[in-house]
Amino acid sequence: MIKLLTIIGARPQIIKAAALSRAIENKFSDKVKEIIVHTGQHYDDNMSQVFFDELNIPHPNYNLNAGSGSHGKQTALMIEGIEEILLKEKPNCIVLYGDTNSTLAGAVAASKIQVPIIHIEAGLRSFNKSMPEEINRIICDSVSTLLFSPTKAGFENLVKEGFKKKAVPPYSFDNPKIYHCGDVMYDNSLFFSSLIEQKITILQDNKLEEGKFLLVTIHRNNNTDEPIRLNALFRAINKISVENKIKIILPLHPRTAKLLSKNLSSELYSTIKTNELIKIISPVSFLEMIALEKNAFLVMTDSGGVQKEAFFFKKPCIILRSETEWVELVNSGSAVIADANEAEILKAFDKFKKTKRFKFPDLFGNGNAAEFICEEILKNIH
Repeated sequence: MIKLLTIIGARPQIIKAAALSRAIENKFSDKVKEIIVHTGQHYDDNMSQVFFDELNIPHPNYNLNAGSGSHGKQTALMIEGIEEILLKEKPNCIVLYGDTNSTLAGAVAASKIQVPIIHIEAGLRSFNKSMPEEINRIICDSVSTLLFSPTKAGFENLVKEGFKKKAVPPYSFDNPKIYHCGDVMYDNSLFFSSLIEQKITILQDNKLEEGKFLLVTIHRNNNTDEPIRLNALFRAINKISVENKIKIILPLHPRTAKLLSKNLSSELYSTIKTNELIKIISPVSFLEMIALEKNAFLVMTDSGGVQKEAFFFKKPCIILRSETEWVELVNSGSAVIADANEAEILKAFDKFKKTKRFKFPDLFGNGNAAEFICEEILKNIH
């Protein structure tokens, strides 16, 4: 029996962890004991607690309650808390997801006391180090023992950075093993999409018809906190809705919703508020998000996870950033990078509106990535 310490903090990590916890419960419960640590990075119940309940994820054994604050203050609190738990629990390894401050804190704490690190979603690169996430993922990869990349591009990024394609065991910080394993979020999307028909009423509640609305998500600080970019995004959203007479649903974090009145011009803010085709709602649960993604005509987002989920459900996607870690989506023609550029967003929408057939190649595995990861951990961590 090995003891595995899982670190979660941001909403997407809670969802990703569901796939691994489900695999452990279903197939490896006699071989793996999982200890879950919630850093408290997302501390709003609707952004966190609801996911444990809805997705039947084991409740955390520890909660560090790190809360909000500057990157430095938040990460420091997490490092201190994670180190204490590592020393107390003495796990065989620590599992880290993605690229948040929780990921960085786990990587620093574990590497300093020589606890092997398992990094899920390794190798992803935006090649933009002004993004905090890029720094976090590079640092985490550099100290990990087993690195699981969801895509071939991520795997090749690691090779270009000096990781060996065919390392020989035993594996360690200095001799890491890299994998192209598929995406645990694809595992989840397949598993949970079958549940939404029975449980979720968000389409009926908001009077949305299949294929006749757009789903928009905006949360990144460089979009929400910069008035020029935010105004460009909402001008484009408003134009698309009015000119095409199409509904737009926009689940917004409470912080972002507050910034609309502050950062949008008074005229545009008034226009958005009175446009009956644009519906701004509170953050939705994971199953509700799947229902929206599965039934939308098109997705517009600055979220890396939502880009992928749009692809999982064969929906075109307009990326509201200047780059993406998921270059395969753009290369397939199903996604376009438009940034916060009004003209480019409108151009991308017109292109997708006229496209009759999209390509969605098999990029993210077979839906069994979490089981593969568990098998490799058991094989290589002692």
